[in-house]
Amino acid sequence: MEKARPLWANPLQFVFACISYAVGLGNVWRFPYLCQMYGGGSFLVPYLIMLIVEGMPLLYLELAVGQRMRQGSIGAWRTISPYLSGVGVASVVVSFFLSMYYNVINAWAFWYLFHSFQDPLPWSVCPLNANRTGFDAECEQASSTKYFWYRKTLNISPSIQDSGSLQWEPALCLLLAWLVVYLCILRGTESTGKVVYFTALLPYCVLIIYLIRGLTLHGATNGLLYMFTPKLEQLANPKAWINAATQIFFSLGLGFGSLIAFASYNEPSNNCQKHAIIVSLINSSTSIFASVVTFSIYGFKATFNYESCLNKVILLLTNSFDLEDGFLTASNLEQVKGYLASTYPGQYSKVFPLIKNCSLEAELDTAVQGTGLAFIVYTEAIKNMEVSQLWSVLYFFMLLMLGIGSMLGNTAAILTPLTDSKAISRHLPKEAISGLVCLINCAVGLVFTLEAGNYWFDIFNDYAATLSLLLIVLVETVAVCYVYGLRRFESDLQAMTGRTLSWYWKIMWAGVSPLLIISLLLFYLSDYILTGTLQYQAWDASQGQLVTKDYPAYALAVIGLLVASSTMCIPLVALGTFVLRRLRRGDPAPVA
Repeated sequence: MEKARPLWANPLQFVFACISYAVGLGNVWRFPYLCQMYGGGSFLVPYLIMLIVEGMPLLYLELAVGQRMRQGSIGAWRTISPYLSGVGVASVVVSFFLSMYYNVINAWAFWYLFHSFQDPLPWSVCPLNANRTGFDAECEQASSTKYFWYRKTLNISPSIQDSGSLQWEPALCLLLAWLVVYLCILRGTESTGKVVYFTALLPYCVLIIYLIRGLTLHGATNGLLYMFTPKLEQLANPKAWINAATQIFFSLGLGFGSLIAFASYNEPSNNCQKHAIIVSLINSSTSIFASVVTFSIYGFKATFNYESCLNKVILLLTNSFDLEDGFLTASNLEQVKGYLASTYPGQYSKVFPLIKNCSLEAELDTAVQGTGLAFIVYTEAIKNMEVSQLWSVLYFFMLLMLGIGSMLGNTAAILTPLTDSKAISRHLPKEAISGLVCLINCAVGLVFTLEAGNYWFDIFNDYAATLSLLLIVLVETVAVCYVYGLRRFESDLQAMTGRTLSWYWKIMWAGVSPLLIISLLLFYLSDYILTGTLQYQAWDASQGQLVTKDYPAYALAVIGLLVASSTMCIPLVALGTFVLRRLRRGDPAPVA
């Protein structure tokens, strides 16, 4: 007899699994950046509108499909139409690409966590040079936090062409990260259901602790005022709306097949509409909450740097003009500078090139996202806190919980269709399938621990999922509404849950959400075309900063393959299904 499908122990496990998957690193390191770029508090207007017209409806659609079809992404879309199996295959391919590079972030988090127990923190001071006569030149050009990230962690090469050797310490951390993921998914829903309680709840505990600490830091109010002061002119900026839609879309993890996989383990009578609303609201609330924490720490860092800059200028002028100690202060600095410039023009002109222009606004305007925010900006702030080791351990532990929670969803999107396949599950037990997926991902992921690995990480991060996911979710929405039929799907949901589908969901699924996705697709395609030659940021050790370079031809070919390998699954599988069906009927496929 066929084995019964595993189920979540209770609906709460399912909700925690969805929250753990959806609430990820993007909430902590991309949403605050978008707030900073697009008008602070005013960015919340397009963000919340996009949540209502795009986020909630599409999340509900995927959960409803998974719960109704009770299969992974490939089986679910095959049930709707045999020609749509490629949608599920495309989701699995994109999830495979994501898993390859995403767990590298967890490896870096492990690396920083292990180094957080040192006193002083290794990124708080520059190391001595080879002669031990001064500090390392690259570190002095950059900063201690940038040096630790680019040189000690990545040991980054000057360009993508210089692959360099494998970095064994990050490689070992990657092996550890995959071992942890394997242990979490070993028994399917049985083990994942228990792990998600920790991966979903613990980040909130750390964020609350950080919020309390952040609000007590000197200068935190400067960061919060910067965040909540609305720049209403940004509401007229189309990029603010496009980025709000994109953030909602990717933050919820739509199109990967993870949500379909999670929902397939639900009882058919489960109220997935309520759960879709809860998960999407918690996800967006977490982004806003994480931004408050980030901007309080950002304000502390900016104020610290601003005051350090002022103190250096005061010390320089005091020594150059033999001023009395304590005479020059931050409040009278500009006045005294004017006086010295007019009274001692010759002497002041010699000192002038050394005087830095200190600006709190400029410090707050420095927008950073992604790994730059997580591993440079945050570590810069942490090293200046009291008991910095404690705050460092807490922060990187939180990153690990967020990263592992998202990885559980990514691997579920791959494993559920594989374990659903009788051809595979007949020959291999669930544990062996999980082990093989983790092993293959880990082996390929070692590419990201090469000296040029970070450049390949950026390629995967920027191009592996963007266009593919938009196309996948567009086809999903059209398939449910116009292939399977919205009325038929509505009656299925009513029979399953006993609740009628409101007009809001029907309007969003049938019209608003697909049109929005088409608009995003057109924007990204035009943006790629108008950009011309694709470029990347390379680390220049002599300058201690990033410089822009053009991608070589083979890197552009890899980018093309990443996009094509997932998107082409949809038409190719449909064509293959059509040809096979014609051949089975004995009617040869027409030849052009």
